[in-house]
Amino acid sequence: MTAVDSPNTKPFVYSRTTLERAERSLICSPFKLSLFITMRNQSVSVSAIAMENGYKLGYTKRPLSELSCDNAFDWLIEVGVLRREVDGQGITDGFRLTPLGHQLVEKFPEKDWRSPSLSDRLYNAITRWFRLPF
Repeated sequence: MTAVDSPNTKPFVYSRTTLERAERSLICSPFKLSLFITMRNQSVSVSAIAMENGYKLGYTKRPLSELSCDNAFDWLIEVGVLRREVDGQGITDGFRLTPLGHQLVEKFPEKDWRSPSLSDRLYNAITRWFRLPF
């Protein structure tokens, strides 16, 4: 178990803007909540999500290329929701949730994200394009 799940530790506290940006990034991503629920317990590799695999497993909204998956994951890493899995040999192609990611996934009921509004999509695109810190 990670320190976040331990009853003896205090959870990380994030600013409202950090939480809003991370949540907006998740709902605007091409991934479904089921992927992140799986990531709460185990690492998931890009190859398990790319092409038809992720769509058939209910992880993605549509089939995605490996490059599209990797780019979307890179953005979720940058906003603090995911981290790359590391083994004894170095970085792998697997991804796991960060403490922020755990908090956001726990916030949602066992269904899917709300649909992003046009302003969510626009705000996420601008933030992603310019890599703004809000």
